[in-house]
Amino acid sequence: MQETRAQYRIRDLAPTDRPREKLIKYGAEKLEDEELIAILIRVGVQGENAVEVGRRLLGQFNGLRGLFEATFEDLSRQRGIGMVKAVQIKAAIELGRRLNSTPADMSPVIQSPADAAGIVMYEMSNLPQENLWILNLDTRNRLINVEKLYKGSLNTSMVRVGEVFKAAIQKNAAAILMVHNHPSGDPAPSPEDANLTRAVVSAGKLLDIDVLDHVVIGRGRFVSLKERGLGFN
Repeated sequence: MQETRAQYRIRDLAPTDRPREKLIKYGAEKLEDEELIAILIRVGVQGENAVEVGRRLLGQFNGLRGLFEATFEDLSRQRGIGMVKAVQIKAAIELGRRLNSTPADMSPVIQSPADAAGIVMYEMSNLPQENLWILNLDTRNRLINVEKLYKGSLNTSMVRVGEVFKAAIQKNAAAILMVHNHPSGDPAPSPEDANLTRAVVSAGKLLDIDVLDHVVIGRGRFVSLKERGLGFN
């Protein structure tokens, strides 16, 4: 019985196959997702080493995105995880999210739709509901802040256009850029997206605040309504 159990231990793998040693020698980017999880949880359970537990978690939650979306309770109930390991996994995911959303100079310049998408993509592409966020910018198109404005179905009847500009006025922003997500993963703009854009652009002209773009975020993709000529005519 002892011999059967031993084959599942990480330390019984060849040194070149152990996740920790592979990370040290080759770098974290060379490891598979389940190997990175194995480093976090350190040990497995009877019948599964830590790598196999990581692989099971990824299968159970449909990959890293599923782990991001999983509740702490659902994760901690998985065999071999528990409260402590669930905390470690959730903390690691949150660090990745924060790193992705924190620009190197803390004040990025938005020069293209891709720049805007890069700031919000990691978090927005995983949201289960539509969200509308406003990027408030200064006269040099440097980001002042990200205002998380609405959650739920977005259309011109639900969104109060005045609310879109409230933080921009308070922070003396020269321009704004709208971003919202499509939980389906398809960033193709809807007629309602174009209508909302048109209303906000018109209001921005009255307030002397430029509306630079409206970017729709999907799963790893984005679409610029301005580039498509929707709502900016």
